[in-house]
Amino acid sequence: MAREKWRSGLGFVLAAAGSAVGLGNLWGFAYRASQGGGAAFLLLYLLVVLVVCLPVLVAEMVLGRSTGSSALIAPEKAAGKNWSLMGWLFVIAPLGIGSYYAVLMGWTADTLLHSIFFGLPSDINEAEAFFGSISSGSSVLLGQLVSLFLTAVVVSAGVRGGIERLTKWCMPILFALLIILAIWAATLSGTWEGYRTFLLKWDSSQFFNPTNIRNAFTQAFFSLSLGIGIMISYASYLDRKNKLPKEAIGVASLDTAVGLLAGMITFPIVISFGLKEAVSESTVGALFISLPTGLGSLGFTGRIVAILFFSLAYIAAITSSISLLEVPVSSMMERLGWTRYKAVFVASSLLFLLGLPSALNLNILGKMDSVFGGVLLILGGFLLSIFLGWIVPSRFDQDLDGSNSNLRLRKYLKFMLRWVSPPVIAFGLIVSVIDLAKNWSS
Repeated sequence: MAREKWRSGLGFVLAAAGSAVGLGNLWGFAYRASQGGGAAFLLLYLLVVLVVCLPVLVAEMVLGRSTGSSALIAPEKAAGKNWSLMGWLFVIAPLGIGSYYAVLMGWTADTLLHSIFFGLPSDINEAEAFFGSISSGSSVLLGQLVSLFLTAVVVSAGVRGGIERLTKWCMPILFALLIILAIWAATLSGTWEGYRTFLLKWDSSQFFNPTNIRNAFTQAFFSLSLGIGIMISYASYLDRKNKLPKEAIGVASLDTAVGLLAGMITFPIVISFGLKEAVSESTVGALFISLPTGLGSLGFTGRIVAILFFSLAYIAAITSSISLLEVPVSSMMERLGWTRYKAVFVASSLLFLLGLPSALNLNILGKMDSVFGGVLLILGGFLLSIFLGWIVPSRFDQDLDGSNSNLRLRKYLKFMLRWVSPPVIAFGLIVSVIDLAKNWSS
C-alpha cells in the first residue's frame, strides 16, 4: 500500500507546529520561567532552541523523509540493526508522554465544561474541591478515555483526512484565541509587573542554576516535540520538493511565538491574581485551582476568559496528542502490517492502560513528566545529533541537496549538528539527570 503524503507543505508545517504547541507552551513556559528568574530562563531557552534544537529538528526531519519510514524503522533502515534500539526509544517515549498527557487533557476538558455550564469557583476551597472531583475516581478516567477517543478518531482518519485537516482548522483558531487573550491580559492591573517579573527581570546567577538549565532544555525539547520520533513520522509523509531547513525554521518560529504569546497572557494573570507562589510550587495547582479562582473574581468577564483560555488549552493539547499517537500507530502499521484502524485501537488501548497510574496518583504523573517529557527527549536529541552528524552524515547531505535548500544554511546546520549540538546536549542531559536525582532524593 502506497504511503500517504501531506497535501501541502503548509499542511506539514501546521501539523508539526500543532504537535509542538501544547500545554507545555501555554502554562509550562510560565511555570519554568517563574522557577528560573525570568529573563535568564528565557535567554537560556532561546539559546537552546537556536543553537541546539534547530539543527536536531532538521536532522529528525531528514531521517524521516530520507527513509520514508516510521520512527521505529527509520534508524535501522538508515544504519542497520545495531541502531534498532534508537527506534524503540522513539516509540517508548511518546507512549509514556501520551499516557499522562491524556489525563491532563481530561482535566482541561472538565474545567472547560464546568466553566461553560456551571461557572467558576467562588473561592479557593471550592476550586480545590472541584479539582479533587475531576482528578480522582471515575471522573478522571472518563476524561482520559474521552480525550483518547477524540485523538483516535482524528488519527484513524489518516494523514490528510484527519491530522492535516484538523490542524489546518485548529491552528488559526489557536492563534486568534492567543491574540484575543493577550490583548485582554494587557488591560489587567498586573500587566507590567508580570512582564517585568517574568520576562524582563535579570538574575545572572540563574543562568548557571542546574534546575534552570534543566528546565530550559526540557521546555525547548518538549515544546518542539524533539527526540521522540514525532518529526520522523511526520516528515516521512513529505516529498522531495519540501525545503526542510525553511520548514524547520517555520515550525520553531511558530512554537516560540506561541510560547511568548502565552507568556503575555499568563504572566499578567499570575501577578494580578496573586498566583506567583502557586505557579512556582505547582503548575497543576495553578492551572486548575488558582487560575479559575482568580478569574472567578471578575464575574462574567472572568468566566468568558476562562472559557476561551481552556478552549485554547484543549485545542493545543489535541494537536499534540494526535502526533504522540501517530508515532506508535505508524510503527505498528509498518512493522506488523496492520491497518490504520487496528493500530489506532491497539495503541489507544495501550495508552489508556499505561495512563492509569498517572490518573490515580499525581506524584506518578509528575515523575512520568520528568522522565518521559524531559530526560528521554534530551537523550533522543543527543542520539539524533550523533546519528545524522557522524554515523550517516551522507544521508543529511544527500537529502538536503535533493531539495535544493540554501547551501550556506545547510553548511551551518551540518556544522552545528556535528560539533556543537552533541556536547551541548550531553551537558544538558548530564545536568538534568543529576538535578532530577537530587530533587527526587531531597
